[in-house]
Amino acid sequence: MSLRQLLTEIAGGWEQAKNEQFTSHPIANLLRQDLIKAIESKLPSPANYLIKASAGAGNWADVPWLSILNPSITESTQSGIYPVYLFRSDGSGVYLSLGFGTTELKKQYGTALARQKAEELRNNIRSFDSRLNAWDQKVDLRSNTTLGRSYEWASAGAKFYPLENMPDEDTLTSDLKELLDIYADVNLDTNQYSQHAHAVSNAQALSKPFLLLAGISGTGKTRFVREQAKTSQQFADTYCLTSVRPDWHEPSDLLGYISRLNGAAEYIATDVLQFIAKAWCAIADSGLTVEVQESEDQGERLVVAGERDELDKVLPYWLCLDEMNLAPVEQYFADYLSVLETREWRWTDDSFTYNSDALLKPATIKEVADKEKLRETLGFDDAQYDELWAHICQYGLGIPFNLLVAGTVNMDETTHGFSRKVIDRALSFDFGVFFPNDYNDFFTPTSCNKRLSYPIWSHASKADVDYEVVIEGGVNINVGAATVDFLNQVNSVLKNTPFELAFRALNELLLAVTANQPKDETTLKAVWDDFMMCKVLPRIEGDEDKLSGHGEGNILEELLKVLEAQLADVWEAGRPDLYREKEEPKGENIIVDCRSKDKLNWMNYQLVRGFTSFWP
Repeated sequence: MSLRQLLTEIAGGWEQAKNEQFTSHPIANLLRQDLIKAIESKLPSPANYLIKASAGAGNWADVPWLSILNPSITESTQSGIYPVYLFRSDGSGVYLSLGFGTTELKKQYGTALARQKAEELRNNIRSFDSRLNAWDQKVDLRSNTTLGRSYEWASAGAKFYPLENMPDEDTLTSDLKELLDIYADVNLDTNQYSQHAHAVSNAQALSKPFLLLAGISGTGKTRFVREQAKTSQQFADTYCLTSVRPDWHEPSDLLGYISRLNGAAEYIATDVLQFIAKAWCAIADSGLTVEVQESEDQGERLVVAGERDELDKVLPYWLCLDEMNLAPVEQYFADYLSVLETREWRWTDDSFTYNSDALLKPATIKEVADKEKLRETLGFDDAQYDELWAHICQYGLGIPFNLLVAGTVNMDETTHGFSRKVIDRALSFDFGVFFPNDYNDFFTPTSCNKRLSYPIWSHASKADVDYEVVIEGGVNINVGAATVDFLNQVNSVLKNTPFELAFRALNELLLAVTANQPKDETTLKAVWDDFMMCKVLPRIEGDEDKLSGHGEGNILEELLKVLEAQLADVWEAGRPDLYREKEEPKGENIIVDCRSKDKLNWMNYQLVRGFTSFWP
């Protein structure tokens, strides 16, 4: 179809489409596929542009759009200047606009001042190029949403094409080429604010948002979390240290409680709850949509929706629970552990939705007499959070996807052990093994820790692991199939024992593969090795009777045999470190011994003495 036909079809069908099922809808496909191809055919050098389109993320957007980005100016619709087609909410027409991203403006200046800065930017651009005198300064998208209305004031010039009087193909093509010429000549100095974006796309995504950092005192576990938060360059906002008290025994110690000492119900919030609320504010400030969506299997739910490039701008928020096991974790942390398993990411191409059950229940908020005081306490008192706060009152406060919880752990006579409920929901790091204290590196470090970020998946997708890598001998293996086979071999040893693995373990191993996207055999086996260290071996503890194997040896000895076969190429030669890299040459891989090999030998040595466990 021609550009004219596509614009007419999408605008004309938009209002009806919004009342129909979103997934795989023809109108959405026309926008995200056919219209992109039509625009590419009009571009002088399509490879020099990045074209993105959105009809919504899991649910219909109020204002659909297609943007044409020049990567030398911006790769994100959150910042920078770019031509964009904006369809009216009621489908009565479409604008071709020289728009600019408002997210970074709002993040830097706040919503009110951002509009003023946008006007200054518009005036600068229009004064720079007189061709924009023929383009309108005002855009009316007839939108009732905050995001839709922000597109209206984020324009340096626009032309409106009414549905009932759509221009011919030549006019549409001529307008697009003129705007592209203007775009090419725009002074990049007018776009300096986009340079302040904090991208996290180069960080190493974790497969779980809950970490246990176990090790002897003084190895730098708490400092590690601090240093991770510092990489955001917004340390004061993105880091919270909470010291766990030995007398914590219920979730209210961590998340707060309702008090009636003064008669009326008042919620006593904690630093942790306030930090969780701050992470939610960061999501709202990023330009992602927080809205209510209808789900066939869950009914109405509060979700975060957006595009992947927008997600890459949301910083991780690090909550450090210091000396986490001074109190029984499965008691005071019970609510978080349960809600953690309800996190759900859904992806459609580069669009996503995220939701979780509530930590702070709506029924609890309803009991509070002075909700405005609670709102102020949690940091939602700014007018820009009016809609978000209304949603939280109705649906509760869930786990924000950008929250990473790291508990520091010591195992001695003053601390508590972990139940399997805790271990199964965490990534457990033997800190001294993953991040060793090398005295020779004290003054002049030769390695550095990689920057870590939050997971963006909750359930493994076949598409993410359905690819091949070349192994020794030039043979290709399917990464997903090989990973499933690896876990089957491991589970054959654990079968009919208290340590047997189930679907959760397979899902999390596949998520680890997805997060690392190994491109060669040694990296794939490094993922497997680390999975054994973080997810399988922490579950194993007991005496010789409990760890008796199926054959002549115990479970640990049988696992050593299986892993020696499965990790054959790296068992002796070593494998790349997935969490650290060299300082010089910067970014080069560090080769380390197989961690599960050394740990299993150590655990087996402990078993000979009567009892063994993973914990140092």
